[in-house]
Amino acid sequence: MSGTDNPGFVTSEDGGLPAQPANGAKPTSPSAQLEKLEKPPAAEREKWDKGVEFLMSCIALSVGLGNVWKFPSTAFRNGGGAFVIPYLIVLLVVGRPIYYLEMMMGQFSSRGSVKVYDVSPIMRGIGIAQMVSICVVIVYYAATIATAIRFFVASFGSPLPWASCDVSWTGGFNCVNSSNTGPTPAFNNSLPVKTSAELYYTHSVTGEGLLTAGEFGVPDWKLTLCLLFIWVAMTIMMVKGIRGSGKVAYFLALFPYVVLISFAIYAFTLEGAGQGLKYFITPDWDQLLNADVWKEAVSQCFFSLSICFGGVIAFSSYNSFSNNIYRDAMIISWLDTFTSLLSGALVFSIIGHLGHLTHETDYTKVVKPGSGLTFITYPDALAKFEHVPNLFALLFFFMLLTLGVGSCTGLINSVLTALHDSTPRLKSWKTVVTIGVLGFALGLLFVTPSGSKMLDYFDYYGVQFVTLTSAIFELFAFCWLYGIRNLTRDIQFMLKRRTGFLWRFCWKLLTPAMLIVVLIIGLVKSQRPQGIDDVYHVLGWCIYVGALVPIPVWAWFAIRKRNESSLKKRIVAASKPLSDWGPESLEVRKQYLEFCSNYQPMDSRWTRLRRVLHRNDKTYRVSV
Repeated sequence: MSGTDNPGFVTSEDGGLPAQPANGAKPTSPSAQLEKLEKPPAAEREKWDKGVEFLMSCIALSVGLGNVWKFPSTAFRNGGGAFVIPYLIVLLVVGRPIYYLEMMMGQFSSRGSVKVYDVSPIMRGIGIAQMVSICVVIVYYAATIATAIRFFVASFGSPLPWASCDVSWTGGFNCVNSSNTGPTPAFNNSLPVKTSAELYYTHSVTGEGLLTAGEFGVPDWKLTLCLLFIWVAMTIMMVKGIRGSGKVAYFLALFPYVVLISFAIYAFTLEGAGQGLKYFITPDWDQLLNADVWKEAVSQCFFSLSICFGGVIAFSSYNSFSNNIYRDAMIISWLDTFTSLLSGALVFSIIGHLGHLTHETDYTKVVKPGSGLTFITYPDALAKFEHVPNLFALLFFFMLLTLGVGSCTGLINSVLTALHDSTPRLKSWKTVVTIGVLGFALGLLFVTPSGSKMLDYFDYYGVQFVTLTSAIFELFAFCWLYGIRNLTRDIQFMLKRRTGFLWRFCWKLLTPAMLIVVLIIGLVKSQRPQGIDDVYHVLGWCIYVGALVPIPVWAWFAIRKRNESSLKKRIVAASKPLSDWGPESLEVRKQYLEFCSNYQPMDSRWTRLRRVLHRNDKTYRVSV
């Protein structure tokens, strides 16, 4: 069922272009098809005011907490340099191809993450499954932003509250002042060494260090207020729609780089930073055979670029039809890689410095791997600033706040776009308020002392495997059911450019094959989150299966709606694009249909060069 020259439209139940005639009948011209519209299409969706707003919004979405908060902790949990090589390979053969593909599909169709599967209605459940993952990520992203706000408020205190050890933290630990100043409690050689920054996070912020075995804890009231604040702020931002978020994107995209680069310059000069950097960039080739590392690399790639969550499709659907998304995709994907590596180098420099202070070369004993790593290493470095440490702390945690808001609002926008596409009459402000209330209520789970365990748990079962599985189905829908030939034809019409062999090879074979192998091995050998009872792991697999249930359910609905004579014919018909699939504008769609009827693949540069050389040689022979 791969693509052919003809788009292969089927009749749309909500109007649109009529179905193609039966075999042997004379095909209807594109102009005649457009004249037979049963009803006028819905009003065009709002657009970005400028192309640069789309670029900045995508940077704010893709270059965010996934890079600065999640990448360092994932790399540290998977051995530093042992993780970087698989991550870079995955970015090249999985991340960038999917990112470009999602951008293209969103811009070409002007549809969100669910409606875009009008390209193959039998696969529309993929968009629903991805929305489940989006909702989980939105909830714990907001809780992470709340923690950043908690540190931001604490940064007004002088000296910084995590700079020196507190007597109440030292039970069971040797505490080392992060600021290297002030009196240090007496050491007990039989106890592990912790920095004041780590103990402040586990004892004063989350309360995780105060829990006894088996306890869950109640939401911390300070984090709860921070969580309420961020949801109120994001709700107000989202009510203004895509245009309002586009204006804010300039600041959300650019400000973090000013802080990150300034902070990195300082961190690289700390004692022991070189050893941490060496740990970060030194590959462990044996780990290339570790399936868990590859699964984590794929998951991190999805987070870093925000692919297979629907946000990229939603944002690009607001583009003008001829926007150069190939250029934008290359800019954002390379910038994303740079940001992840910069954040990783920064964090591992600080970890190297902590190892130097505690005289420990096993960095897993210096800090605990986990989602809170960022809130331990960065504060520790901030406490060592000799001049105005409070100012730098305020700037840094404000940067984390802006990164989180950029990522979170982008994901919320994808949910809003999907809901608006499905139910255009739904009041936008009511939807935003409902999301805000539900997001706050569910986010309380992640501001408890066990919040970091819950985050790892829901990320593992509700995000990592769900996005990995839905990505495979997404590639199957776009590249096999719709077909590579149709994709390259649409790109040629929209961007006036030929699609190279490497893109086509990745889309159809290499990328899905790699994802399938990683998923199978990951399901069999992946290490489950620690500190969770077995009964909850059973519930976790139920979450995974439940998130994917919409895929077969929506496929069954799509097949059932068809009225062909046999099951096979109904499946084939449900796999083809709806009759109104294509550009949003009627005028552009008319040009598109005419282009499809006369489609000729664009020659490669090498073919064009050989043709020119052959013509010149022939002219020369004739003249001689």
